[in-house]
Amino acid sequence: MLDALTVATAVAALALAAWCGWAAYRDQPTKDWHFIGMAVVSLLAAVQLVIGVVQLARGEKAEQGTTIFVAYLLGAFACVPAVGFMSLAERTRWGSVTVAAGGVVLAVLEVRLYDIWGG
Repeated sequence: MLDALTVATAVAALALAAWCGWAAYRDQPTKDWHFIGMAVVSLLAAVQLVIGVVQLARGEKAEQGTTIFVAYLLGAFACVPAVGFMSLAERTRWGSVTVAAGGVVLAVLEVRLYDIWGG
């Protein structure tokens, strides 16, 4: 379950990065549709956080350590909302660039989460 959700979150994050990167290429700031996309990706990360914590509570262990696993879960959860707020402050194309970079960072965090869990 966690592996499939990790892949889905990474793919959604990369799609968000491509979408906002395209907006930046067209010299556009983030718009309402982009924030809906950020909400979807954030929801996936929130579900992943809950499922990861529940699995740890049930006694399963991350291969590379519980502390680092929880730290990466929290980082993945906070990544897109943080860049979303930053793009609200920067209402130019650079706001879109920020969200695109955040999507790529989240995808990398997902790969690392997969490794830490023991995938």
